[in-house]
Amino acid sequence: MASHDTELKPPPGTAATPTGAQWSYLERILTACVYDVAQQTPLEAAPILSARLGNTLLLKREDLQPVFSFKLRGAYNCISRLPEAARRRGVICASAGNHAQGVALAARLLGIEATIVMPRTTPQIKVDAVERFGGKVVLHGDGYDPAAQKAQELVERHGLTYIPPYDHPDVIAGQGTVGMEILHQHPRAIDAVFIPVGGGGLAAGIAVYIKQLRPDIRIIAVEPEDTPTLAESLERGERIVLDQVGLFADGVAVKQIGEYTYPILRDLTDEVVLVSTDEICAAIKDIFEETRSILEPAGALGVAGAKKYVEDRGVRGETLVAINSGANMNFSRLAHVAERAELGEHREAVLAVTIPERPGAFRRFCETIGTRPITEFNYRMADPDVAHVYTGIALRDGDRERLDLVASLQEQDYPVLDLTRDEMAKVHVRHMVGGRGHGVEHEVLYRFEFPERLRALMQFLSSIGDRWNISLFHYRNNGDAYGRVLCGIQVPPAERAEFVAFLERLGYQYAEETANPAYRLFLS
Repeated sequence: MASHDTELKPPPGTAATPTGAQWSYLERILTACVYDVAQQTPLEAAPILSARLGNTLLLKREDLQPVFSFKLRGAYNCISRLPEAARRRGVICASAGNHAQGVALAARLLGIEATIVMPRTTPQIKVDAVERFGGKVVLHGDGYDPAAQKAQELVERHGLTYIPPYDHPDVIAGQGTVGMEILHQHPRAIDAVFIPVGGGGLAAGIAVYIKQLRPDIRIIAVEPEDTPTLAESLERGERIVLDQVGLFADGVAVKQIGEYTYPILRDLTDEVVLVSTDEICAAIKDIFEETRSILEPAGALGVAGAKKYVEDRGVRGETLVAINSGANMNFSRLAHVAERAELGEHREAVLAVTIPERPGAFRRFCETIGTRPITEFNYRMADPDVAHVYTGIALRDGDRERLDLVASLQEQDYPVLDLTRDEMAKVHVRHMVGGRGHGVEHEVLYRFEFPERLRALMQFLSSIGDRWNISLFHYRNNGDAYGRVLCGIQVPPAERAEFVAFLERLGYQYAEETANPAYRLFLS
């Protein structure tokens, strides 16, 4: 096996030229030792998304690797080229994600001891995965930086070889085999390839291979809006260090682009596309509908970038490739993804609307909305004159319809605050609307299941009419067959029997919760 060297490391601030380092990378990619462990993943058509986008979209399924991520390629190629003396001493890395699993599995298959330093805050499912692949886990610190420092201490103490997640020629070459496969699998026309970027190893490897053989193919790097590591470095003309990074797409949460990767990406990247958290969530949903696979946020960046590129540029009839880079999704994140996906598709508006506090006002507001389904409604009576409601409304025509809706409500004298782009409101406020009711007389609390059909909510409100005042309402449609509703209604004791008879005629499943201790403690 060849030993590690520094032949390809460019001096800081200099470019890797096609006649120099880039050609050396091409040779390394062609001779990379990845297929002892990695799979040649499919390049699959995405017919649903292709039809929506008006372009042919192909998905490079790196989520199907044995560790559910492309990281195995670079880790194995790097470790396999270690000299025998370094192999005997063992390898080490610091990671809480996909790189940790790639190093652990690669080392096990090569008969090398691997130590993986992970932050104490790492989810247990990831610790278990590393141990299952044969890695010796050392938990240290509350984040990546202390873990990386600990790894360096162990390198010096035991003579271990540190395996970087992206910033090494052999890692870049291993990831570059993804680009080699794309050209083999689709020798016909490709207009652009969309690649997630964190430290830049995957993008650099793909770019350096594709641009030498097919320079007409555009290399589009995709980053989260809150982690524009490459975008800002390119803008300033040097590797910059971000003050902070976003945590949602944690697989690309890197403060500085790699020293090896930056010159390659500076020379070979055609464009950087930045995407929002909502757009990433929408891409995760799109990929699930295409493949029934659930990607992690960083893994869905390629599709999110391709969608935004098409939307911004209006391209039609092109062939686009998106890299599905990983599927190590924490299960607990799925609720957040589902909640934000419609916003990412511009299919939902989130509004704060002030309506009069009187019987029938909620129904009249819904009539103003028209046939648009209400996806969410949060409200708690706190003022005898007006009610401030937090509502989600489904859209058919994206942002244009949202702006028209806001203007229409304002024309009818509804004070409106558009919260669709307000991160605090979407993450926190929506779950905090309400609280205790003050001066709410004769309130009873009921839990309902509304069949998720058009006008089910309006049928409920129309049936109540102006007879009883709604003093609390919480409703969210998450795509189930039934919407779950919590409703407070002011019903004087003398009218309780009549109200129960009304519920029976309505025909929706219901249960009274007035005596629920949680209601007494937090809402009444």
